[in-house]
Amino acid sequence: MDSEKPNLIVILGATAGGKTGLAVRAARKFNAEIISADSRQVYCGMDLGTGKDLSEYGEIPYHLIDIVAPGTEYNIFRFQHDCFAAIEEIWSRQKLPLLCGGSGMYLDAILRGYRLVEVPENCVLREKLALLTDEELRRRLQQLKPQQHNRTDLDDRQRLIRAIEITVGESAAQDELPPLPKIRPVVFGLKWPREILRQRIALRLQQRFAEGMVEEVQQLHDTGVDWEKLEFYGLEYRLIAQYLQDKLNYNDMLQKLRSAIGQFAKRQETFFRRMEKQGVEICWLDGPGDPFAALYRQLEDRL
Repeated sequence: MDSEKPNLIVILGATAGGKTGLAVRAARKFNAEIISADSRQVYCGMDLGTGKDLSEYGEIPYHLIDIVAPGTEYNIFRFQHDCFAAIEEIWSRQKLPLLCGGSGMYLDAILRGYRLVEVPENCVLREKLALLTDEELRRRLQQLKPQQHNRTDLDDRQRLIRAIEITVGESAAQDELPPLPKIRPVVFGLKWPREILRQRIALRLQQRFAEGMVEEVQQLHDTGVDWEKLEFYGLEYRLIAQYLQDKLNYNDMLQKLRSAIGQFAKRQETFFRRMEKQGVEICWLDGPGDPFAALYRQLEDRL
């Protein structure tokens, strides 16, 4: 590809913002293939709860969707490896990769080139960490990694210990890491007024319940994914799993889910603003307007 042209399109934004539809239109126009940047769409069978919307893709090839079994560990290290491999594969076919999603840390790992290594369990370190309280573990992680943004790692003890273990292991291996592919991204963000986004979240939630989202969670459990693991996946999976275990009634589940997804959207927007402060240039598109036309105007003379 031309060394002066962008070699990666990125479309990011909060949940329910219409990213997939926009990505498909852009892929058709610019001969691109879509790579999902969603931490849960990698799992087979987790369709409605993760918003895969596979019917929207049509003839457009997509990557990093339905690549691992539910219950399997999939993390930012694996995502970065798989994403860069997909990017290079798409380049090899003289096509343009289009990275689309809302998982901020996954997107940031590509755009800012996190230097990640696969870190095995460190039994000696774990024995030392086991003696610390949750608050002491949180302080230790934040000292090691001041830019830590994953709240789940801070709130869950096992994930706290693993996050510390990974941070220590990565620091020790920095000099041995191979170079990353040289990307020249152009990054677009879909932006909606808060009230309109809340309405879109509520409507999409209603549609997914009608399409069988509760049944999807029950099916995952019936095929061997335990309740604890389902709750670990968060949002829809956590609250529907609690409902199916009679820990919540239906109305309480629905109300909590609307609130939780709204809060999640706010955290996504906060993460994207932080990415900008750290040097990622994002061209924001007006969701209620014509975002595809705006995207096309930005790209027509550059690709």
